[in-house]
Amino acid sequence: QVQLVESGGGLVQAGGSLRLSCLASGGTFSSYDMGWFRQAPGKEREFVAVISWSVGITSYADSVKGRFTISRDNAKNTVYLQMNGLKPEDTAVYYCAADSARLISRSTSAYDHWGQGTQVTVSS
Repeated sequence: QVQLVESGGGLVQAGGSLRLSCLASGGTFSSYDMGWFRQAPGKEREFVAVISWSVGITSYADSVKGRFTISRDNAKNTVYLQMNGLKPEDTAVYYCAADSARLISRSTSAYDHWGQGTQVTVSS
């Protein structure tokens, strides 16, 4: 059973940057695709980015493409989300998730394991 713990959230002004981290334990991290999702108040959880278990194939939501970068360090059991050019509409709780089926999926239903989330607030 994989446990995921996010960190790095906080309050930042528009145009600023944050780097989120997600530390995995209790499983073989390198065998999972890893995704980042976010959920704003009153909205459904939405896909942000995914990185494959092998060769680091990545995919991004159109709303963050060119501003956010997902990466992973399998030696540290950690996946990162570098967020630049933040906008007020990026305000949400950000979740990392692990997909054992390795579908490079954008769907929440594909992910087996979820972290507790970290709050990101972008002020205008």
